[in-house]
Amino acid sequence: MNNSKSVDVDLGPALHVEYEGRSHVIRPGEVFDIGREADFSLDANPYLHRRFLRLIHEYDLWWLCNVGGTTAATVFDRQTNLQAWLGPSSRLPLVFGEVDVVFTAGPCTYHLQFQNEIPMWRDASPEYLTDTGATVADIDWTPAQRLAVTALAEPMLRREGFGMIHVPSNSEAADRIGWTVKRLEKKIDNICMKLDKMGVEGMRGGLRQHASGRRSRLVEWAVSSGFVTVDDLELLEHPGDIEDDG
Repeated sequence: MNNSKSVDVDLGPALHVEYEGRSHVIRPGEVFDIGREADFSLDANPYLHRRFLRLIHEYDLWWLCNVGGTTAATVFDRQTNLQAWLGPSSRLPLVFGEVDVVFTAGPCTYHLQFQNEIPMWRDASPEYLTDTGATVADIDWTPAQRLAVTALAEPMLRREGFGMIHVPSNSEAADRIGWTVKRLEKKIDNICMKLDKMGVEGMRGGLRQHASGRRSRLVEWAVSSGFVTVDDLELLEHPGDIEDDG
């Protein structure tokens, strides 16, 4: 007796993933893993989980699952500026047309994009939202704080396409704007403390308690929330014009 089941090839909308000029089309019915040794392998970075992100199609939705043990990812939609923090053993639906995913593993930061053929969400919000629901406009930022974050986020703001990103070290960012490392670190500490009090995850303690991880998380949040944009790169041309705020 033949126990095989026929499969309907038209199972629903496909999902496209793009990274470093490579693209792949994922069809409903597939279980698709992304990581160091997966269906979509990024690179041989030993800090990257063999299988980190998993894509599945359930309940007429595409879901992004974090199947790694320690790494978290920032997931955001550029049109609405909504973002989410995807920790280990959690998942979220990909309801937008284009979804960006940024995460850090060791010294490397990765940026991927997923394109949904039939997005479930088409409404656009003009507000810039943090992952706590507070708007960026509600935060009292100083010009010096914006300059410090822009120096760290410069490679991500200048990038073209999707792929690996180098987040500057504190010394590299300080040299870029003519500051001492101590001055930059003090500014970053103040910014992260303020965001931590707002409830933005990953700014101190928890999964990313090391300084390099916190720095990368700050860049992820700043760019995905719209706190810094390509327009802020102009600040780097004349950093001496911005007074220190203590």
